[in-house]
Amino acid sequence: MTTRAAQITHRRILAVAGPIVLSNVTVPILGVVDTGVIGQLGEAAPIGAVGIGAVVISTFYWVFGFLRMGTTGLTAQAYGAGRMGEVSAMLTRAVLIAVTAGLALIVLQVPLFWAAFKLAPASVEVEGMAQDYLAIRIWGAPFAIAMTAFTGWLIALERTRSILVLQVAMNGINIVLDVWFVLGLGWGIQGVAIATLIAEVGGAAFALWLCRDVFANAAWHDRVRVLDPETLKRMAVVNSDILIRSLLLTAIFTSFMFFGARFSDVELAANQILLQFLNVAAFAMDGFAFGAETFVGQALGARNRAGLRRAAIMSSQWGAGISAALALGFLLFGGAAIDLMTTAEDVRIAARVFLIYMVFAPLVGWPSWMLDGIFIGATRTADMRNMMVVSATIYIIAVLALMPLIGNHGLWLALLISFIARGVTLGLRYPALERTVV
Repeated sequence: MTTRAAQITHRRILAVAGPIVLSNVTVPILGVVDTGVIGQLGEAAPIGAVGIGAVVISTFYWVFGFLRMGTTGLTAQAYGAGRMGEVSAMLTRAVLIAVTAGLALIVLQVPLFWAAFKLAPASVEVEGMAQDYLAIRIWGAPFAIAMTAFTGWLIALERTRSILVLQVAMNGINIVLDVWFVLGLGWGIQGVAIATLIAEVGGAAFALWLCRDVFANAAWHDRVRVLDPETLKRMAVVNSDILIRSLLLTAIFTSFMFFGARFSDVELAANQILLQFLNVAAFAMDGFAFGAETFVGQALGARNRAGLRRAAIMSSQWGAGISAALALGFLLFGGAAIDLMTTAEDVRIAARVFLIYMVFAPLVGWPSWMLDGIFIGATRTADMRNMMVVSATIYIIAVLALMPLIGNHGLWLALLISFIARGVTLGLRYPALERTVV
């Protein structure tokens, strides 16, 4: 394992990153199809209901996204150390947590949905349809959350091609069933929900099949090992740190939209369009950040400091290259992309004014994206949590200082400053990370 950790190559990094990038490309396609199919009914309310329902259920699932990251880091370390029994037990442990979380959502669905619609009220008609949609989708919670565990485990073992196949298969099933149930059978909004539920159940079953080699090691059902209190405690600490960090990161982007709402409708719309550029950058960078998680975790498990440094440097080199390519792409083709996304001339003009910030975003943001992957792989999650607290504080200070002076320009500068703060603060903690490898 130590030798393998030392033999990190650009080919191996691309083998991990490439399928993740391609898999991410498929993510927005399903939302487009859901909206397009339900839009054929010729009514506005079902479209709004699917949109709101999907946001609500996705938010609940997102809360448990820490399970993917925590599973990747801990599994990669066990794999790097050659502890194959723990690799198997880790998957069982993560899936048990996921299923328990999913069942909890099912039990608590009534108060959770009530609270969601109190926070984001809609018309009586839309809310009623959304409730029907959610009443079906919620039964997929154990399977959807388990998918995060399976995905994290496969990433740790460099099996990202399996993730791509899984994502394409799930989305393919969902799209076919969408068309059949809604347009063929006339099931309306319930048809969209049932199609997604079937895809989630089928996806979890397929993911389990892809991970079937876990059953070769009896540790996967060793109750004492799987439920070891010390290991569960470590998982709880790692996952809670990641959750806090993710909540703070989400708070930054949510507040960005709230702050932006203080400006004109035109500037708000321009900001929303430009944030889609940021989503594209995040999708592209995810693959290489996941590669960092995998190889850093394996090197740390093997107690190989040189391998860890090599993993951090080589994956970050790819991150830097991709960020430069994204910045150039936004500079050259950003205007054309804006024109495709809106026909409102005033929004187009405003978006072009602020496009320069999206050109700089990948350039100043790639260290934070890559360091996130490095620290997840090393499970140095307390550092991630603490540095995110610092970065969020700096962001708020920047917003309060710059927005009154230069308006929406100040808001965008504050966001970029938060990226820089994350990169700098985590970078300052990196030497301590290396020193843990002895």
